[in-house]
Amino acid sequence: MRVLERELNCLMKHSKEQQIAIDHVDGPMMVLAGPGAGKTTVITHRVKKLIEKEGVNPAQILVVTFSKAAAVEMRERFEKITDGRRLPVRFGTFHSLFFQVLRNAYHYEAKDILSQRLKYRFLEESLMETEYDDIEDRSEFLEEIEKEISRIKGEGIEVENYYSASCPEAIFRQIYEGYQSRVQKNHYLDFDDMVCYTYELFRARPDILAGWQKRFRYILIDEFQDINRLQYATIQMLAQPENNLFIVGDDDQSIYKFRGANIMNILNFEKVFPQAEVIRLEQNYRSTKRILEAANEVIRHNASRKAKTLWTDQEEGEPIRYVQFGNEYEEAAGIAGDIAEKVRNQGASYSDFAVLYRTNAQSRVFEEKLVQESIPYRIVGAINFYSRKEIKDILCYLKTINNPADDIAVKRIINVPKRGIGATTIQRITNYAIDNDMSFYEALMQADYIDGCGRAATKIFSFVTLIERLRHALDDDELTLTELMDEIFEATGYVKDLEAEETVEANARLENLDALVNKVAQYQTDCEEETSDEAASLNGLLENIALVADIDTVEDDAEQVLLMTIHSAKGLEFPNVYVCGMEENVFPSAMALYDLSDDEIEEERRLCYVAITRAMKNLTLTCAMQRMKNGQPNFNFPSRFISEIPRYLLKQTQGVDTRPRANSRPSIDRTATLDDIFSPAKIYSKGSKNPFAGNPYIQKGAKKPETNGTPDYGEGDSVYHIKFGNGIVRSLKPLGSDYEVVVDFDTMGQRKLRASFAKLLKIK
Repeated sequence: MRVLERELNCLMKHSKEQQIAIDHVDGPMMVLAGPGAGKTTVITHRVKKLIEKEGVNPAQILVVTFSKAAAVEMRERFEKITDGRRLPVRFGTFHSLFFQVLRNAYHYEAKDILSQRLKYRFLEESLMETEYDDIEDRSEFLEEIEKEISRIKGEGIEVENYYSASCPEAIFRQIYEGYQSRVQKNHYLDFDDMVCYTYELFRARPDILAGWQKRFRYILIDEFQDINRLQYATIQMLAQPENNLFIVGDDDQSIYKFRGANIMNILNFEKVFPQAEVIRLEQNYRSTKRILEAANEVIRHNASRKAKTLWTDQEEGEPIRYVQFGNEYEEAAGIAGDIAEKVRNQGASYSDFAVLYRTNAQSRVFEEKLVQESIPYRIVGAINFYSRKEIKDILCYLKTINNPADDIAVKRIINVPKRGIGATTIQRITNYAIDNDMSFYEALMQADYIDGCGRAATKIFSFVTLIERLRHALDDDELTLTELMDEIFEATGYVKDLEAEETVEANARLENLDALVNKVAQYQTDCEEETSDEAASLNGLLENIALVADIDTVEDDAEQVLLMTIHSAKGLEFPNVYVCGMEENVFPSAMALYDLSDDEIEEERRLCYVAITRAMKNLTLTCAMQRMKNGQPNFNFPSRFISEIPRYLLKQTQGVDTRPRANSRPSIDRTATLDDIFSPAKIYSKGSKNPFAGNPYIQKGAKKPETNGTPDYGEGDSVYHIKFGNGIVRSLKPLGSDYEVVVDFDTMGQRKLRASFAKLLKIK
């Protein structure tokens, strides 16, 4: 993963289009920036020019990005071109901006931000109240519910007007109301609430809005295609009356619909701001000509987009490899072997490779094969730093010192490390706290008076004494934040216990704690700088940590192959990219195929476009003729996106022999490349016949499969759907070459489907 000096060097002399964008001063502007087109360079240089040439106060410039890591990188890039000066330009995320607004208006603190763990607990409790049990995977179900709740809030939709895709509407509304009740009762704020509350505040209080409008006269937004309706509406208010709104985005990379991103925000920008200037950045500084041509050919099949064509001055490059494997094990083995060979014989580094897939579930087989090849790897988006046990433990110590009324934090650490305070004792204290309307910590201070706590009271008193000592030392400025960390480690014996284990896992945990100390030290240093608008505080530190996104960083110098979903790969680039699982029902997904409109397929195609444009030098697309699903072999056609790439750009190879062998799994020659072990290898020329012509799913230019006649079911018939279960057909009518069927499912309610994709089975 690199975003880098290479780009800086390439862009020492800006292109004509880049210079126009940089020179823009007042009024709205939309910059349509394709992948690898130098959008960060444009943003940072425009900020520089506003300050140095136009005399704009740096404190009046706001730059909004979508992750903490992106904001940090943007600031670092800006400081490089301004001789290292720490100018008070605000670089941050939407959530950090909105939280600042709410903190000033309503005095919210870090402890009020709902953690991901607690969020899932609230959702789980709300689900249990419904007694709804038609769920295959509970964790996956709650993830979908979380996304839908986020969508409701982000789009400003009333729950009564929302129809869930995950469960019956009545069940969804019950879960939603239960979740919201728990959030509000406990005075928490989730990330979507930050947007909603800020929007409502600006509408209700013009005086507060005016103050923020004066503070930020120039607003620049990165990745504009990913914002939701409410974020856009809030920014529109903030930008008035001058409308110095500079947006940078790419509608072709709009892939976060599931998070509430609304592609129409960028497609309709010129309608909202008729006076807006529009600049297209189409020169790519990342990929070879063949890779860009493939990306252009795929994305042009989308109807809802602003026309643009990527081009480059770089070399033609190698043909794109397309490999058909027998199954997912051979697919993973082939890719692992290819990486091993390139590192061993071609001087490549493991960090030069990324394996991209549509869903996280596809990673398991790749992990197995990489381990077999002794290839170091990392899964991006797995357990994030602040979710690791040892980090959560120490953060709960900090939260308890900051706010002893945080029952969740106190309960987590009351017996960490082990103090001999058992579950029965904790429950008695909890009951006492409830009966006496006090916090759990306050009850701890009265442990002597609680029945059944006699033997544990001394241990409880020791814990309370420790917390109080650290609280007072911090309040009296006797400890810095880094010294506070040392005191926690020493007084609790947490680090000493890990050192005594002498295991690989314990050493890794110690390294994580060291990284946390580094984080605290960096925060303290940042606050001490002259340009900082806040003094270092424990509350500020916790607030800073609470606003960090799940996947903010990947170590640039890590010698590891990266495994990740295509969504996680957005914004990254690699010399060698493998996009696996290029099959119908996998990529594009089955749910996209069920959709009656083209919206979902177009979203999947944009995702494919993003995947292709991650590659700098070499791109390999793979599929499996057979893939296990729910313990059963599943046969899929190759993805339609393969057929949309001109044949002359591809070098097609065939996977290894898939015939079963006794007591063995298919294997490959570890010394061979994909090109060596798969034969015949075929490179197509311009005008060659499409080898996929017989595949109804992926004919050139085709968007939907055709049916083979009228369905064998009609109105009133009982049918079965592989995902939605049993139902009754309510209507069936022609739809072009297909049929539209409306089914009333027993558990999912009424659904409108396309017959060719639904594959309904009539129940006799």
